[in-house]
Amino acid sequence: MRRNSNIFIGVLFIIIGTLFLVSNLGYINFSWSYVWPLALLVPGIYLHFSFFTGLDKNPGILVPAGILTTYGLLFYANVIFGWGLMAELWPVFLIGISIGLFELYIFGNRDNALLIPIAVLGGLGLIFLTDTVYLLNRKYLAPAFLIILGILIITKSNHKKDSNNKDIIENKEENR
Repeated sequence: MRRNSNIFIGVLFIIIGTLFLVSNLGYINFSWSYVWPLALLVPGIYLHFSFFTGLDKNPGILVPAGILTTYGLLFYANVIFGWGLMAELWPVFLIGISIGLFELYIFGNRDNALLIPIAVLGGLGLIFLTDTVYLLNRKYLAPAFLIILGILIITKSNHKKDSNNKDIIENKEENR
């Protein structure tokens, strides 16, 4: 795995160096502002690639993979469309963490405890994002978020209660 990683990084440096050289020779217009988001995007994509191809079977790598990929795309949007967008798109920072945790939940051991931070961060990010994205309407999104969060909390507490009841019943049967 180490050899594949070194080859990948080496090829990446060769491509970036070639682009800068060709730009400095005046053949293309290439700027560092188009490259630096790759410092987030490429590792994020590589971590996804590593997990889904079986190079690394630890689903924990999906948390930074999701975060880095989301942030890399966010920064590319700002590089392309202007940094004034950041004033409106800052909630994507919350959503990026939620995406990473959600990937861990889906492809990991489906630990229900992850659903609370996923819902809180993702929900808050979407609520704050409604100022920018007019398709999302805050008067419906905020109540829906609260309802879903309440259901998750109740479901989690009922799951614990059912689990405790099963333990009590099993202990009584063992003591007979």
